[in-house]
Amino acid sequence: MSDYRGVSVEDTRAAPPQPGSRMARRLAAAAPPPKDPQRGHRGRDGGGGGGRMRVLAWVSIAATSLMVAGSLTGYVVYRDAFDAINKKNVKEDIITPRPRDTGALNVLLVGSDTRAGDGNARYGQETARLADAGGKRTDTIILLHISPNRDQARLVSFPRDSMVDIPKCKNEKTKQEMPPHRAMINSAYNDGGIACTISTLETLTGIRINHFAEVDFSGFKNIVDSLGGIEICLKSGVNDKNSKLVLPPGKSLLNGEKALGYVRLRNYGDGSDIQRIKRQQIFLSKVIAKATSNDLLTDPVKLTGFIKSAAQSVTMDPDLANDPQKLLDIANSAKDLTAKGVKLTTVPWMPDPEDKNRVVWEQPAAGELFNSIVNDTEMPEPEPSATAAPKVAVKPGQVRIQVLNATGVPGKAREVADQLAKEGFQVVGLGNYSAADGTPVAATEVRYPKTAETGADHAGVLAKKLNPGPDPQAGKVKPGTTEPYVPTVAPTTTPAAAGKKGPVLQLVIGSDFKGVRVTKLSEAVEKNTISASQQRNVCV
Repeated sequence: MSDYRGVSVEDTRAAPPQPGSRMARRLAAAAPPPKDPQRGHRGRDGGGGGGRMRVLAWVSIAATSLMVAGSLTGYVVYRDAFDAINKKNVKEDIITPRPRDTGALNVLLVGSDTRAGDGNARYGQETARLADAGGKRTDTIILLHISPNRDQARLVSFPRDSMVDIPKCKNEKTKQEMPPHRAMINSAYNDGGIACTISTLETLTGIRINHFAEVDFSGFKNIVDSLGGIEICLKSGVNDKNSKLVLPPGKSLLNGEKALGYVRLRNYGDGSDIQRIKRQQIFLSKVIAKATSNDLLTDPVKLTGFIKSAAQSVTMDPDLANDPQKLLDIANSAKDLTAKGVKLTTVPWMPDPEDKNRVVWEQPAAGELFNSIVNDTEMPEPEPSATAAPKVAVKPGQVRIQVLNATGVPGKAREVADQLAKEGFQVVGLGNYSAADGTPVAATEVRYPKTAETGADHAGVLAKKLNPGPDPQAGKVKPGTTEPYVPTVAPTTTPAAAGKKGPVLQLVIGSDFKGVRVTKLSEAVEKNTISASQQRNVCV
């Protein structure tokens, strides 16, 4: 894997796909088609546009989230700047079935490497060919996910060299329908524009993408300059001809031009794309922090300049650009993320068995990540308390559960049982249940025996791990069918370590059930996430 340089920074369905399921077939790594002659393997020479494009989407985050910082002090004052946003409506060009809208705010952020315009024309070795052909690519595809309650957020990057099944799309220029095919994910943008990229991600992940934002080379530099530069820290100095960058070891304040050279830098450290991505992620967490700082928000002159710069650098869908409340939601979430530490995740990947210069998404970890997004089942980290004494609580290993499928969807009980077992609960049985008239049950229920003194305590532990989390009820129901549960995943605890066993509860899965809340995503996801501690005052 040491020769791979193609990974970029970071997509939902229900749970991680079951073997043989439609989602598993969709995401399975099939043999890739012949290599795209336009998109070969990239080395360290810095001539390709991958680093630039990946980071441009991170600046899209700033542009999307933070150009609306004016909303925090009064939208009307900055109306002229908002009106300068470039707008593009692509709704009619999305021709694939769309996932359900969960109430979350999902914004697709891309960096466009189009060479159109005087400010962009001089970047990249492919300038002449792309300019003549009118071509463009996006090596960065990032999803900004904000939960329905606007209290949690995550940024997920998709590796640009991912081999995926691209669905039918309209050609961006001719509007003719293009058949489904297998290719690198970034080719969807070149052929079908942002609409095809949206279709591809929605089809692969099950995540409804509500809005999009694009930014180009000049936009990146303008945003950094309007913030007064970004400070970085290097373990060793840089003197790189390809990126035209000379920097000493230690701290440096980068203007827009130097920042562009820094984020595309390859000939540094071990020269790997993985290390470069981490530098980019840390750099852009600093962009977000600076753009949401009180120093900017309380300075009308600086704030106006920043908003104008960002607005002129971005293209959005009209529904987002014309909706101050949505923009404010993003701005507030970005500000909150800065305080807590921005979660920056790359979708889990592995080398493509057919081509070491390409990647495929690692399963079941990628499916688990998508599921946590589409259903918002990842639990926030508990807030530390310096005064409250620890409570003696029932542990998941002490909670015994019979899982009953009342949705009418075959296999749902086992799917949920596996999720609960992974979280450390003791699942003792499976079954089916229906309402008195034989129809599915609408609302999920957690039930405990009326005679169990600690039944409500045990049931409460289970209810907190469910989305939605119902109020526990006394009294159990009579299942239609039952069977023992044989784990298909290794439990995280054992009966011997669990302590005293509690009563057997019943989880009646209703049609409203979204999923089991996970305390921690899989190791494959966690290792691809930049933590808050890595973002603060580190030298890379």
